Amino acid sequence: MTTAVPILRVTDVERALGWWGRLGFAEEFRHQFEADLPRFVGIRRDDCMIYLSEHQGDASAPGLIYLWVDDVDAVAAEFGAKIDDMPWARDCEIADPDGNRVRAATRTQP
Repeated sequence: MTTAVPILRVTDVERALGWWGRLGFAEEFRHQFEADLPRFVGIRRDDCMIYLSEHQGDASAPGLIYLWVDDVDAVAAEFGAKIDDMPWARDCEIADPDGNRVRAATRTQP
C-alpha cells in the first residue's frame, strides 16, 4: 500500500487545528523539539491524513488540497462557500487561516 500525506505550512498550529476541526479532522500526533521551536502536527479524518508544520522549510504557503467528501453541501454551508458543478464532481473552495486552499468535492459520477 502506498499513501501520500500532504504537508501544509501554518503559522499557528492551534489556530489551524480549530479550523481543520470544522472539517472533522482531529489531532493524531504532535512533535516539537523544544518548547520555543516550531510545532509539527498530524491530523486525521478517517483514512485521510494531513501534516501541519510551523517549520518554514517544510512547505511553501499557500498550498492546495483536493479533498473528497461525502457531502460537499454540508462543507459549503459550514464555510459559506459557493458550490461549482463540474463534469466529475460538485466542489467548493475554502481557505484556512494561512491561505492554504482546500477544494472539497463530492463525486457526481462513479
